[in-house]
Amino acid sequence: MHEHAAAHGDTRQRERIRATFAHTAQLAAIRAATVIEAPRGAPAQKSRHVYDAGHHQILPGKLVMAENSPRNSDIAVREAFDGAGATYDFLAQVLLRNSIDDRGMRLDSTVHYGSHYDNALWSGRQMVYGDGDGKLFNRFTRPLEVMGHEHIHGMTQYTAALEYHDQPGALNEHISDAFGIMIKQYRFGTTAARSNWRIGDGLLAKGVRGVAIRSMIDPGSAYDDPVLGKDPQPAHMRNYADGTDDNGGVHINSGIPNRAFCLSAIRIGGFAWTVTGRIWYRALTGKLFPKAGFQDFANATVSAAGELTGIGGSVQITIADAWSEVGLHVPVSLTRSGRGWGKPPRTAGSANA
Repeated sequence: MHEHAAAHGDTRQRERIRATFAHTAQLAAIRAATVIEAPRGAPAQKSRHVYDAGHHQILPGKLVMAENSPRNSDIAVREAFDGAGATYDFLAQVLLRNSIDDRGMRLDSTVHYGSHYDNALWSGRQMVYGDGDGKLFNRFTRPLEVMGHEHIHGMTQYTAALEYHDQPGALNEHISDAFGIMIKQYRFGTTAARSNWRIGDGLLAKGVRGVAIRSMIDPGSAYDDPVLGKDPQPAHMRNYADGTDDNGGVHINSGIPNRAFCLSAIRIGGFAWTVTGRIWYRALTGKLFPKAGFQDFANATVSAAGELTGIGGSVQITIADAWSEVGLHVPVSLTRSGRGWGKPPRTAGSANA
């Protein structure tokens, strides 16, 4: 998306996208160099700080909102604060997790980063939000699922620590999409059947030909715009995109596991987080390793389904069938013993610290 805009936008758009690339590369280097520590445990209570970078490339910026402080008049500040809160609530109430690191980590966010910065990201320690350029992208605090998505990169950092390239990187993106959309669904009480399964709903600026940056249920259909190009996501392994762009297709190929997750959640029924989400969480926190690929993750989710809902049961078969429909085949015999539901698994800080 960004690469196409850098090549096909007008002069100002190309300049802004190139600046976004440069800023993002700097922040990505910070994230890659971040040492995952095992912090001391903190009480299970919500703790959020929002900072304002004042359109400069500084982190964290000026503190403008925190717990028990007055509501800020800046909409981006309020959205970032509420997005962190929705993420914390989902982790605490659904997954019984104490913040993204399971040790009570404070959720810090910086808004108004840079000038017309067309991105949002997890730096390895905090959230960073750009305002968008107003021509291609709106402010990045607008879609709740985008804020949830980026926070979940932090959770992955403290659990499976998936590497950010090729299939492990695409799984990293998929997990952020899956839990990001569930955070939004949980906030609004939306069932799997009624969800639009869009990532970046409302993010594209007026006049852009598209509805979002990704469609989880129908990869490849989110946008088709002269500047942004055609959504390149495949929905099946037969169309897997090889190459070095996008760190080996981390945002492109994530459409394959995204579709498997959606198919599973819709067919199981009800709310995605009650069954499918908890299975995905068990796979993430107890069955993955940094270099895990798509087949590893498909195997892990089917195995987790057997453990949580029973070997050979309808849930396990539904999930195996969903993976098969995107070209990844998992023998149900790979699973271990099932012990019914109960509490979801918990992690203590980073599994790879």
